[in-house]
Order: sequence, then structure tokens, then C-alpha cells
Amino acid sequence: MHKVLTLNNISVAGLERLPRDQYEVASEIQKPDAILLRSYKMHDMEMPASLKAVGRAGAGVNNIPVDTLSALGVPVFNAPGANANAVKELVIAGMLLACRNICQSWEFARNLEGADEEIGKQVEAGKKNYIGFELPGRTLGVIGLGAIGVQVCNAALKLGMNVIGFDPQITVERAWQLSSDVQQANSVDDLLTKADFVTFHVPLIDATKNLINEDRLAIMKDNVVILNFARNGIVDDNAVCKAMDDGKVYAYVCDFPSNQLNAHARVIALPHLGASTREAEENCAIMVADQVKDYLENGNIHNSVNFPELRMSRNGDYRLCLVNANVPNMLGQISTELANAGLNIVDMLNKSRGDLAYTVVDVDKEIPSSAIDTLQAIEGVLAVRSL
Repeated sequence: MHKVLTLNNISVAGLERLPRDQYEVASEIQKPDAILLRSYKMHDMEMPASLKAVGRAGAGVNNIPVDTLSALGVPVFNAPGANANAVKELVIAGMLLACRNICQSWEFARNLEGADEEIGKQVEAGKKNYIGFELPGRTLGVIGLGAIGVQVCNAALKLGMNVIGFDPQITVERAWQLSSDVQQANSVDDLLTKADFVTFHVPLIDATKNLINEDRLAIMKDNVVILNFARNGIVDDNAVCKAMDDGKVYAYVCDFPSNQLNAHARVIALPHLGASTREAEENCAIMVADQVKDYLENGNIHNSVNFPELRMSRNGDYRLCLVNANVPNMLGQISTELANAGLNIVDMLNKSRGDLAYTVVDVDKEIPSSAIDTLQAIEGVLAVRSL
């Protein structure tokens, strides 16, 4: 029986992927094999010695101590692309809210007082203050061409916009999905000088912190609309508020309210709605539950942020999974110890990612506990499991 600890409410659609005759799932559980979560902050949490996998029902993993878990030999799974449509729709909505001054005009209209006839006169007198502009022919710059960025690009093209994208690490899979009508920027700065709207779909790391700052705002087009539904910290709030005061930036639409942003008339700050749809929550939960289940039962790795991608069909009933430091002669030592235990290797696959390596071995007979102990004692081996 596998034990799974949930640190947040996880969609029932995902939890149903874990059969109750094989999995015990609860918000309070001792010695869990896996943890499922959404936004719970794990950084101050003591990791159980029993822990084998962590799955986040979402894309970003800033709330998870990935380096700590890597050192323990624990993979961290996420759900890239499961919420892509939800975020794409919000980006499109954000552009429309900004360019048509919808939030500001709605606030004006809902605060009108007097008889209906008087309100009608106020509407006619005041609507000129909320004249906006249309999307067709405008240029959208998309920084980050993962699952979300690609969908945003393709949707914007269908609205008649010109689209320019930048992502030096775009995958072959995403490149195939991206419309050939999307122009390629040579750099972030190149994109920023050409865009009427800019949207970000990148993680918050050192390279993306304050990606939009005072210097970059200076090179952007006048009346640019900035959208941030990725991570708080990618845009320097102080700099963008000053740019709006100076008339450089037309509007800032984001998912991260603060006192400073809420007080600015040209800011539309939403309460972190990016993936807040029933469909997105279900998709994320299903994806991450399937990935954690496949790892616990078969040792396969798919969509891990710290482990290499590795999937191998079962070749027999006895499988060994090892996590180790990515150093020379580990496979040799593993093979030698298996031979010493009288085990014949039927199939083997080894992959590495950075400082970590992961090996899956199918053998011809049951693996004795003494062999597990011997393998675990090899210097550099972080975790060993027999399935």
C-alpha cells in the first residue's frame, strides 16, 4: 500500500487515478511515499525519510525545495501545459481589459448616481474618457515559448495581431506547435523595442528577476501594455508604476496584487487567477497523479523538474531503481554488485541530468535485501528502490 500525503486540496479527478486498494491518500498521514500539493510552501518542512516523490499540481515549483529533495534522491514532478488554456484565455482577456479600459469604465459606470435620465447624461459626457484601441495590427511580444506561450502566440494571430516570440531554449515539441507566422526575436531587448503588448511565460529565476526594469522600460514603445501572469518579481513594480505615471506604459495587467499596484489607476491586478478554472485544476491533478503513480509503481520519470526523462517498459517482474551522483564508474559498480548477488541484468537504462543520474534495471529474479543494502552503501548513491 502506497501512502500519499496531500498538502492542499487536490482535484478529485486526480485522486481517482490512485486506486484505493493500492493507495492510502490523506491530508494527515505518517511516513508518506509521496506528497501531492499545489501552493503549499514546503521550504520549512522536514522531509520524511520515507518520501520517494513529490508532485505539484501546477507548473511552477518555487514553493518546493527542489535542491534539498534532489540531494535526498527524490524527484519533483509538475504538470506543464495542463493549465495552458486557462492562462492563455486570461492573457487574451487581460489585453482586452487594458486596451478597452474596461475596468476603469466599469468603475465609472457603477458609481454613477441620480435618476436614470441623469445617469444617461453622465454616461454620454464621461465615455470619451475611456476611448480605447483594438488588437488587430498591434504587435504582441511573447517571452517564453513553452506550453502557455505557444498557445498565446497562436491565439493572438487568430485575433489579427502580429506576434513576435523569444525563447532560446524552446523545445522541438513546442516549435512544432508554434505557428510559422510567429516572428523570432534575437533577444529580449529586440522583442521589447517592437511590441505594443508584452506577456511573460517564464519561471522566476535569477535570470528573469526584474526582467522588466527601468532600463528596459526606456527602450520599449510608448503606450505599451505589460501583462504578467507568470510570476511575481519578473516585473519591477516600482519601475512600471513610475513608467505609467510618466505616460510611457499604458497599462499593467498582472496576477499579483499589492498595496502599490492596487492604488494605481492604470493597473489591473487580479487575485492569481491564471490557472483558476475547474478544467485546469482537474488537468493538473490528473497529470501529476499519473506521473507520481508511474514512478512509484514502475520507476518511470516524466515531467520532473530535477530528474532526467526516463521511461522503460517492464521486462520481467523484478525492477531496481537507483538515484546517484552523476560521476564516473557508477554503472560499473552497480553491475558488479548485482552480479555478486547472483542477479542477471535483463534490461537497463541510465540517464543523467546535471549532477544527478538515474538508473532503472530489470533483473531475472527477486532482489535480496542484502543487495539493496550493498548498493545503498556505494559512495554517491542517494536512493535505491526494489519494485
